Amino acid sequence: MLDVIRGLLILQDRDKRLLTLRKELAKLPQEEARAKAKLDGDTAALKKAHDELKAVELKVKKIEMDAETRRTTVKRLQTQQFETKKNDEYNALGHEVVRYKKEIDELETRELEAMEEIDIFRKRQTDAEAQLTKTKGFVEGDLASIKQRHVKMEEQVKEVAAEREKLVLDVSEDYLPLYEKLMISKDGMAIATLKDGKCTGCHMKVIASTGIAVQSGKEVTQCENCGRILSIDE
Repeated sequence: MLDVIRGLLILQDRDKRLLTLRKELAKLPQEEARAKAKLDGDTAALKKAHDELKAVELKVKKIEMDAETRRTTVKRLQTQQFETKKNDEYNALGHEVVRYKKEIDELETRELEAMEEIDIFRKRQTDAEAQLTKTKGFVEGDLASIKQRHVKMEEQVKEVAAEREKLVLDVSEDYLPLYEKLMISKDGMAIATLKDGKCTGCHMKVIASTGIAVQSGKEVTQCENCGRILSIDE
């Protein structure tokens, strides 16, 4: 194998590692977003439970106020009833007292039912808070793991990039531009092995003269189908 091919293969190995690392780094923000999105459902569930509890608590307060208003009215009517000397007025006031007391009974029943609802919604809120706390723990763990991977991959990128800088110095400037152009156009595979007369890059059979040139190892040869630099499998 030509020294220039051997050098380019080593360089390609480092470049592939760099491409892989940078692709993985580019995915990390998406992973962070997905991790944080896990909180959205639980946060919404907690808000809903909180709003429902607040609504039923307000309902209880309104019922209490309505009942208290009617109790005050009953006291006033009873006072008027005590003070009146007219039978018709006394009886009419008595009917009003009965009606308001009935309404008070109904309101007290509704209050008891609403209090039961408060217990239900309070439990829902507690459960929702617990679930959110649990999910936060998982998410924080995921985010910490992503951060660690980010730091580690950044360090690896620096190490591999430093290795690449040294390797480039040993590659002939006659072939470096071609190699770098192919790395971009061929998705990180500028050099392919010739196997069974086929280029492992495009999987097409090369012509006989190309195969002979590659096997001889005397010159840099490209696949006539895809343009990749061909090497022999050692």
